[in-house]
Amino acid sequence: MLGQGRHAGLALMLFLLLVSREAAPIEVPQDPKILQDLKQPPTIIKQSVKDYIVDPRDNIIIECEAKGNPVPTFSWRRNGKFFNIGKDPRVTMRKRSGTLEIGFRSGGRPEDYEGEYQCFATNDFGVALSNKILLRVSKAPLWPKEVLEPVVVTEGSPLVLPCNPPPGLPPPITFWMNSAMSPIPQDKRVSMGLNGDLYFSNVLAQDAHTDYSCNARFLFTHTIQQKNPFTLKVQTTEPYNDTSYNATDPYGGRKIPESTPTLLSPSGSESSKMVLRDDQLLLECIAAGVPTPTIKWFKKGGELAGRKVKFENYNKTLKIISVSEEDSGEYMCMANNHLGSIRHSIFVQVKAAPYWLDKPIDLVLAPDENGRLVCRANGNPKPNIQWLINGQPIDSAPLNPSRQVQGDTIIFRSVQMGSSAVYQCNASNQHGYLLANAFVSVLDMPPRMLGPKNQLIKVIENNRTFLDCPFFGSPLPELRWFKNGQGSGLDGGQYRVYINGTLEIKRARAEDEGTYTCVANSILGKAENQVRLEVKEPTRIVRGPERQSVNRGTTARFDCKVKSDPSLPFTVAWTKDDKPLSLGWRLKKDEESLTIPNVNEGDEGTYACTVKSEIDQDSASARLIVLDRPDPPMDLDLSDPAARSVRLTWIPGNDHRSPITEFLVQFEEDQWESGRWQDLATYPGDLNSVILQLAPFVNYQFRVIAVNSVGRSTPSRPSPRYKTSGAAPDVIPRGLQGRGSKKDNMEITWEPLLNLERNGRNLHYNVCWRRKDSGEDWSNVTTLQSKHVVHNTETYVPYEIKVQARNEFGAGPESNVVIGYSGEDKPTDAPTDLRVSKVDSTKANIHWKPVDLNSVQGEFKEYRLYYWRESSLVPSLLVSKEKKTKGFYSTMAEPSGILSDLVPYSKYKMFMVVANSRFEGPPSNTVEFTTKEGVPDAPRFFRINRRNLDTIYLEWDKPLEPNGILIGYQLKYQTVNGTRLGRTQLETFLPNMTDFTLRLPDRSTRYKFYLSALTQVGAGEVYAEESPHFANEAYIDQVDIATQGWFIGLMCAIALIILILLIVCFIKRSRGGKYPVRDKKDLPLDPVDHKDQDGSFDYHSDEDNKPLQGSQTSLDGNVKESDDSLVDYGEGGDGQFNEDGSFIGQYTVKKDKDETEGNESSEATSPVNAIYSLA
Repeated sequence: MLGQGRHAGLALMLFLLLVSREAAPIEVPQDPKILQDLKQPPTIIKQSVKDYIVDPRDNIIIECEAKGNPVPTFSWRRNGKFFNIGKDPRVTMRKRSGTLEIGFRSGGRPEDYEGEYQCFATNDFGVALSNKILLRVSKAPLWPKEVLEPVVVTEGSPLVLPCNPPPGLPPPITFWMNSAMSPIPQDKRVSMGLNGDLYFSNVLAQDAHTDYSCNARFLFTHTIQQKNPFTLKVQTTEPYNDTSYNATDPYGGRKIPESTPTLLSPSGSESSKMVLRDDQLLLECIAAGVPTPTIKWFKKGGELAGRKVKFENYNKTLKIISVSEEDSGEYMCMANNHLGSIRHSIFVQVKAAPYWLDKPIDLVLAPDENGRLVCRANGNPKPNIQWLINGQPIDSAPLNPSRQVQGDTIIFRSVQMGSSAVYQCNASNQHGYLLANAFVSVLDMPPRMLGPKNQLIKVIENNRTFLDCPFFGSPLPELRWFKNGQGSGLDGGQYRVYINGTLEIKRARAEDEGTYTCVANSILGKAENQVRLEVKEPTRIVRGPERQSVNRGTTARFDCKVKSDPSLPFTVAWTKDDKPLSLGWRLKKDEESLTIPNVNEGDEGTYACTVKSEIDQDSASARLIVLDRPDPPMDLDLSDPAARSVRLTWIPGNDHRSPITEFLVQFEEDQWESGRWQDLATYPGDLNSVILQLAPFVNYQFRVIAVNSVGRSTPSRPSPRYKTSGAAPDVIPRGLQGRGSKKDNMEITWEPLLNLERNGRNLHYNVCWRRKDSGEDWSNVTTLQSKHVVHNTETYVPYEIKVQARNEFGAGPESNVVIGYSGEDKPTDAPTDLRVSKVDSTKANIHWKPVDLNSVQGEFKEYRLYYWRESSLVPSLLVSKEKKTKGFYSTMAEPSGILSDLVPYSKYKMFMVVANSRFEGPPSNTVEFTTKEGVPDAPRFFRINRRNLDTIYLEWDKPLEPNGILIGYQLKYQTVNGTRLGRTQLETFLPNMTDFTLRLPDRSTRYKFYLSALTQVGAGEVYAEESPHFANEAYIDQVDIATQGWFIGLMCAIALIILILLIVCFIKRSRGGKYPVRDKKDLPLDPVDHKDQDGSFDYHSDEDNKPLQGSQTSLDGNVKESDDSLVDYGEGGDGQFNEDGSFIGQYTVKKDKDETEGNESSEATSPVNAIYSLA
């Protein structure tokens, strides 16, 4: 026994060792080149369903398609026997397919072809089988003819109307209808059972009809067949009236005998039900009784809650979708009413047709490799596993030492070429079967690279990178990677090689750039491929768009600044709300931004900037919020009316993303200013109901304006009108005063009340007045105006006055007492003894004796001094004698004042009067005085000009006001270098000198000049200037242009063109051409440059506007020859261009007289003529 145990343990260890040495099956890549050369057994890829029901009106098509290399051939078995397709003219097989087509155009019955079909696909490496396809023809038999007697039943009794539809293939769908083709109403009392019968839990009198008809609908033929209708007669113990029926009392108040529940279906106390796994379970329980029983369901030892369980047909049917083994057990239905209940148990068994646990899969092996096919299935009862090879039982196949069958597993050891085959696994029990094909293909193939050759891969720095090297071979080759053709294989550390040949670089760096080679080796050979890797800098948005809230109508701008690898071109695309952005004519895009001018609400959204290169991308987004003025408030409503207030309520409009800060309430009244809207009050933006304070006797209507940070909304629609009741005035008239317009009256005036202050009709004013401190009674008058004149008053006496407003509702409050005065008269006295003292160059002290204030005859205002400049002490200087005034308010016994702003070195006159509010008194004595000499004003102008590069010309004019006798001018100047100033230098000039020339030590030196005029008193106001002026800057730049390289080049080009023209001229002359010239008059050159008055230079001669004598008048006209036309050829001639671009003038060369006379007949050729002749 011990020895047997050792042998058993050793066998188990050997088996485990063999299993552990099994190679993983080879996965054949779906590469067209591989598949084209790969030999494979057939595989079924399409077939008809196992239970195949066909329409007899159509041709029969039984599908069977397979793939393999070589292309499979097909054959069929029918009912277990070979089906010879060629002998039946109705049967054809599609090309390159096993699909059968059976046609009946030439006759025949589809029923003759019913049976079990199986397809066989065959090639050199095996045979694959389809499922066994049971072909049946759909049937829709007619309802049997029968005569149905009327059904008579007592009211309250149960009833079952049988349907018994004809058996069809597939079974028909049943339903009950009446003669009007309307469904029979079903409810808790009346319903159709699973078998199609119509069940009445209890019959009522209203159920009596003659047209209860059962209908059967056949799906394949799309036909409906109708059974002869039932006639139902109901016997009642009391008369039945249709109008007495209602849902709450179905018996219409009639007495019907009540009964305890009984079961109509199923019968008995228990029953059983078998259902297959994954099918649908339907349990039914229909009960009879009065009143109609209620159905409830239970499961013993379990719950019925869950998504799988549904209750239908008014709780009479229990439905479980996709049944599983745990749904088996005892189900109970209970029917009860108030008289009792009844139960029924249904024992459910769940069986199962075979289903896969491990379905066999195709196996590709290399020679001498091991493998296995596994076929595991389950079911209830447990299925039987049968293996076949190429459609034959494996037991009857030739013995293969490399194959061993162990129940549901076939083990292959050291397979050899030529042992390829298709294996079938059949798992079956009494409820069905499963059939699976799995081929075993023994394949040898040298290593082969499947990817593109010498691929260039660009990756982003610091990214995880994969270099693919797809390969194939049988046996499976060993793959290794090399970099730049050096070193050992790459694996470990920074690198990782996957089983599919992919090389992972965990973090690509610049030093990882290079050429990578993958090499696949097997016993059958070697293959290799190369990949070039380039590492690039990432493409990134360094300044992206930012969230913005902008006002409608303004401009929004989103940034999108990109940094990328210089060798990677990129594109920038903008989207709005994840949709491509159409720029149109308004939106503008440049390299770094998107600009949206004149923003509107349609522009609001999320804007994203996406930058893409060929290997990476980046994006950034931001939200644009468009702020706008709010929409106007809506639905204005008035409530809580009071005498002087009312509540106004409104609904705020859309704030357009800018919160409303305040509401402005405006009003319009139709009595005084109809149509004019006025502001009433403002309220915080969080209010929408306010109490408005109103004025009496006004017919108001209101509107509301919403205000946010953008602006005001349009006004709302007006509210209904609201009129306040009248009242006495609340306001005291403002601006009350009394003033005389004449010496013997007083005008009392005030501001009239505003329209909204009237508070009622018939507004008038009560005016009261009396002389101050007189003890007199008040005088009063009522007036509609805002003015009253009191006559016959004394001159300038005080009065007490007051006013009060009144209307039809009463008097308003009285004003305070105001002091007014009657009218003024002319002053009678004049100031005396007017004199001056302490006179200097610009001011003098004034003294006078005052008048008696009673002589002023009015309100004393001032002593008013009239003065004027009579003349200047500077000879021949004209002055303005315009009179000026200055007031002095003084009530002192010896008043005095200071008269300032006088012009120095001048003669003045003056006199004084006293003045009240309306009049001036008689003048005082006239006084003359002279001011002392002062410093002069600034010179009238000061100009600086540069006549040439080495000197500065200064020019000025005398002051407008010398303020004394000029004794000369003083000029200070200093050099300027940026912000640094040089030493100050001084020059003085006589009064008749107004110019000065300063020689510059350096052309680039700049100066700042300070010029002032002098009198005996001192230097006057300074006139400061800095040199040179901007106009002279242009002159300097113009001179320096000759040193510029581009200018020298331009001059050389012009000289070259002139040289070419002269050469053309000489060539033409050597060919004998003639050049006529006219008499020449030497024009003297003016050697002197003419200068303008302002110091600018004139480079033109006085003769510039004179025509040149001796010039050609026409190219084609007669020309008078000059006697010396060749004597002075080459010198002294003025070569000029005419307006049309032609040369005019003379070309002369001085020669001996004899030589000249010998060439009198020769004529020079014009360059223009030379050009014309060449053309």
